[in-house]
Amino acid sequence: MFERFTKAARSVVKGAVEHAERDGARAVTHEHLLLALLDRDDTPAAAALRQLCPPGRRPSLLAALADARRRAGLSRADAEALAGLGIDLGALVARVEQTHGTGALAGGHKDPGRWPGRRPFSREAKSVLVQSLRVALARKDREIGDEHILLALTTTGGIVAEALADHGVTYASVDTTVSSPAAP
Repeated sequence: MFERFTKAARSVVKGAVEHAERDGARAVTHEHLLLALLDRDDTPAAAALRQLCPPGRRPSLLAALADARRRAGLSRADAEALAGLGIDLGALVARVEQTHGTGALAGGHKDPGRWPGRRPFSREAKSVLVQSLRVALARKDREIGDEHILLALTTTGGIVAEALADHGVTYASVDTTVSSPAAP
């Protein structure tokens, strides 16, 4: 599948690996893919992100991701499901952080057992890459570009899709933006 990726899409995947290495993460996640997309500035996905989530709103997007990480990566839907079972996620996070420190559920612990460049892709990240192929096929595109990765991120659910949607970056808005003649 990687041979079908454009140069921009390959750069995003490599950038995601670099983000994971810098973070000391055990695996490359869908969040790392988004961070790598945000690093780009000369591609269809970069243009769509610039239009839909201007640089001034990016700190808010990154804060939303950090807040979700603090909740152990649970989305609002997860929190609502737990609330339906009588579990207050906010209280649970507060209690864990009181005992173990702020961000204890974030999972940001360094993994000294991994070598740089040898990070596996998480199930969610793999799902995004597979979905990017499906998106490209559905759009009848011959190659998988970084715009397909962005479109896939909006459809796979979870905290990244939720944070993007909260900032106006949805499948429909990205699709409209990258399909317009002004997109690079």
